[in-house]
Amino acid sequence: MTVLVTGAAGFIGFHLIRRLLADGVEVVGIDNLTPYYDVALKQARLDQLNELDGFQFKHLDIADREGVAELFQRNHFSHVINLAAQPGVRYSLEHPASYVDTNLVGFANILEGCRHGKVGHLVYASSSSVYGMNQKAPFSTDDNVDYPVSLYAASKKANELMAHSYSHLYEIPVTGLRFFTVYGPWGRPDMAYFSFAKAILKGDSIPVFNRGEMQRDFTYIDDIVEGIVRVMARVPKKKSIPGTNATSSYQLYNIGNNQPETLRDFITAIENACGKKAVLDLLPMQPGDVPITYADIDSLVADTGFSPNTPLQDGINRFVEWYRDYYKV
Repeated sequence: MTVLVTGAAGFIGFHLIRRLLADGVEVVGIDNLTPYYDVALKQARLDQLNELDGFQFKHLDIADREGVAELFQRNHFSHVINLAAQPGVRYSLEHPASYVDTNLVGFANILEGCRHGKVGHLVYASSSSVYGMNQKAPFSTDDNVDYPVSLYAASKKANELMAHSYSHLYEIPVTGLRFFTVYGPWGRPDMAYFSFAKAILKGDSIPVFNRGEMQRDFTYIDDIVEGIVRVMARVPKKKSIPGTNATSSYQLYNIGNNQPETLRDFITAIENACGKKAVLDLLPMQPGDVPITYADIDSLVADTGFSPNTPLQDGINRFVEWYRDYYKV
């Protein structure tokens, strides 16, 4: 069993690969090490992975059509976990081309690789951002998500449509995962909890959008990894699509903590872990942001028996402990 993980030097990719290797799975990881955030952090993750048996790394951009095709020609992958993407809602407001290149062109290349490589199961990362400004909560995978409020969200919705079409046309088993605000050690510096901890420890003010009234379904990284591993083992069976004559081996799940917290409560958890109070700069809502994310995980629990369960304060404590150690503060 050999698994391809794209975005290997990324936050989720790093944790997932460590788990797969611990389980005795051979892993090939690819990443383009884009400087969207600190490349040294990505390299530090890679340095740890490269010390582990069963891991091979290739520096490759999924937008490189020929490079991806060659990768699939030279290897037979039982599973592909596509985590490579250009993330970030706010970044998409000023750098739309990055999302087209990676999230659309790159994902199409992965789909083609899976098609020609006869991959047994493709699992790919979507996002809770696809729910946009939906008013009904919790968010269900049965909800309409045709009205994204950022290009990032639109690109993830496009991924879902592309994946379904390939599953239908070429009988590729595919599972999409809508992640809800992932946090934890070795996280992304562009995420709010990371910058909040940095600012609190330094005594700097932190920008708090929507005056801290936004709610997020914060999900600890170990819960995300457990969800991916459970889903990997559950290859979706071919089924009819309700209301159509189409069939596909396609499944879609939310992975969230199923318990949204306000941004203010989230900041309090970071303050507790840091042992210092935050200086708040209260600001209005930013374009592209949404007031709440809240995952309905009933189908995930029913199909895999797993429900994310890490308490917010426990997860934040682990992150701040890692942060202090890594940055020597």
